Amino acid sequence: MFHVRSVAVIGAGPAGRAFAFRCAGAGLQVVLEDVMPSNLRRAQDEYAEFVATAGATGSLRYAGTVEDAVHDADLVIDFVPDELESKLEIFSLLDRMAPPRTIFCTPTKTLSITDLASCTYRPERCVALRGTTASLLEGELEIVRSRFLEASVGLAVGELLATLGLASRVVEDTEEPMLVKNSMQQ
Repeated sequence: MFHVRSVAVIGAGPAGRAFAFRCAGAGLQVVLEDVMPSNLRRAQDEYAEFVATAGATGSLRYAGTVEDAVHDADLVIDFVPDELESKLEIFSLLDRMAPPRTIFCTPTKTLSITDLASCTYRPERCVALRGTTASLLEGELEIVRSRFLEASVGLAVGELLATLGLASRVVEDTEEPMLVKNSMQQ
């Protein structure tokens, strides 16, 4: 089975920072990316406090570009706005820049992972996480699978979440695909 050892977090806002810190605290190698230097500076300051109080067995480094963040990632999780255009843009960038083995993971409340996955060259490696923003840090998450997902990818994401102390369960994508490409495949 594929094991996630390195994680790229795209977006250093509050949720992205918290998720990155949790991953580093669990012993993973983490890269945190944001286009806003001020978000990365804030993350550096908060991470220093986090290490001083909670400790961390992994590592956290910072990147100013998506390409720098994902070049060696086993899993990429984005914290971009939960809008179709934003998610399609980030999936397109990730698809071009990440190694073929990389799993794409996206938190979304309303979008179809089937839609997003079908717009990549690796639909079998794309999953969504569903839950509240708080549940990305505690509670139970749903790992939303598209009809394309390889079973081992769902297991690897579940294992990662368990490493972070998060409960999860795999569920089917029930959102109606909106993109023409998906409509034609059904």
